[in-house]
Amino acid sequence: MKKVILAEDIKAVLEKEQSFLKRSDIKTFAASTNEQALAIHRAEKADLIIANLDTPEMSGEMLTSLIREDNELCKVSLIIVCANNESDLKRCLQCRANAFVTVPINNAVLLQEAHQLLHIAPRKLLRVPLGIKIFGTAKDIPFIGFGENISVSGMLLHSDTLLSEGDTIICAFYLPDSKHITASAEVIRILEKETEHDTNCYGIKFIDLSIELSSAIEAFVEKVPLKW
Repeated sequence: MKKVILAEDIKAVLEKEQSFLKRSDIKTFAASTNEQALAIHRAEKADLIIANLDTPEMSGEMLTSLIREDNELCKVSLIIVCANNESDLKRCLQCRANAFVTVPINNAVLLQEAHQLLHIAPRKLLRVPLGIKIFGTAKDIPFIGFGENISVSGMLLHSDTLLSEGDTIICAFYLPDSKHITASAEVIRILEKETEHDTNCYGIKFIDLSIELSSAIEAFVEKVPLKW
């Protein structure tokens, strides 16, 4: 179980995302001030703290200093969020944090930093059953297909359209109870038909999937019982 402490305003923003922070093996805590974040960390021994540079009672510099100088508390990653001005940026550089992010916060950047600092391996190899219509484009020609299963790395695609290994396609679909996904993908495998009446079946790999979309797929995969 990974433990993450977030400033309340940051947690409120990230809760709107279908991100890895909603995984069942991650527990999040909200802190109204850096002083409260420190108190929660003393009790829970968090793996990551995302805090604001300035809060009532305690600054980001003080928070990082108290943590880094304590042998029981120092084994935690810290991300400091600050204003995008020269003064705050200089202060962040003097903090002993692992990373800092400026406001307005780019959620994708913040989530990427958090993901790396938590050393969480995405479940890219876990494929879960799927039954959704895929609207695709290959060589500027639209086609319709059917997604049989999905993982963060790719999908098994059925379609009457003839595709070749190495083809790049654009696919758009909705995950059940989730968001709309539009992604580039490469055909990396062509499966043999069992009968002549079967549709063509392709293994496709997502290309340059954004952190936001990757997190949405990962969150969907996490919801599916592992009995699959």
